[in-house]
Amino acid sequence: MIKSFNYLFVTCFGIGSFRFAPGTIASLVTTIFLYSLFHVINLSSKDILIILLIVFVYSFYAVSEYIKYSENKDPKEVVVDEFIGQSIPIYLYEISHETVKDTQEAVLFYLYIFILFRYFDIQKPFPANFFDKKLKNSFGVIMDDVVAGLYVVLTLIIFMIIKSKFF
Repeated sequence: MIKSFNYLFVTCFGIGSFRFAPGTIASLVTTIFLYSLFHVINLSSKDILIILLIVFVYSFYAVSEYIKYSENKDPKEVVVDEFIGQSIPIYLYEISHETVKDTQEAVLFYLYIFILFRYFDIQKPFPANFFDKKLKNSFGVIMDDVVAGLYVVLTLIIFMIIKSKFF
């Protein structure tokens, strides 16, 4: 039973089994899921943080168990790392703007975050490429996406600083 649960967990309930662009689809579903939690259900940011932390911590075990007997130590069906990486900039955007957000602005920022995350996840600038290439374990699988998420945060901070200074 735990093996079945781990499979559902690491594939984000089967999204990773999609033949075409499972990482992109998982990132898109994550974006929609978090938008729904923050803006439709209006779940508190603390409750969302608890959910994200549970997913983050458990993912190390689940991914480790999933890849234990696999030759490919970063299989494409494992997309919980995309969920984690995509969640970081979205969560930080939401808590840094605790005021009520205009729906159009929130949707635009979610779109920017989605596009930037996919870009950084695919390009894997250092140190994401280090985690991806050198650490063939659950830590490497997850941390390259964490780094991609942090690059999104850095990019948005730079954008906001430039916008506030010049526009």
